[in-house]
Amino acid sequence: MFERMRAALQRFMAGRSGVDQLNIALLILGMALSVIGSFSGLGIVYTLAYVPLLFGLYRMFSRNLAARQRENAWLLGLLRRLKDRTHRYFRCPKCRQMVRVPKGKGKISIRCPKCGENFVRNT
Repeated sequence: MFERMRAALQRFMAGRSGVDQLNIALLILGMALSVIGSFSGLGIVYTLAYVPLLFGLYRMFSRNLAARQRENAWLLGLLRRLKDRTHRYFRCPKCRQMVRVPKGKGKISIRCPKCGENFVRNT
């Protein structure tokens, strides 16, 4: 019986997004808001805890894999940029390409590798 239930769940989840890093982050955020709301007595915070939890469930059962992968890639890129202490990130004003430059160089001219646009930023 357990094997039939497992097989049915596998068939149901086939082609769906499942759990990724963004879903885990949403779960942690929802649980943290829930704990904060219950200890502080603020009902609005406790109620807001449902938003990331429900969005995580929506993402988990979604069949739009391309959109879910883009969302997860956005989170991983954000985390990578936050951890990078030696570089600054700028968007090209013309093509919106993300450009990484070393920190602490003062005002520099940056050339976009994608479109060749030159722009000046302070690092």
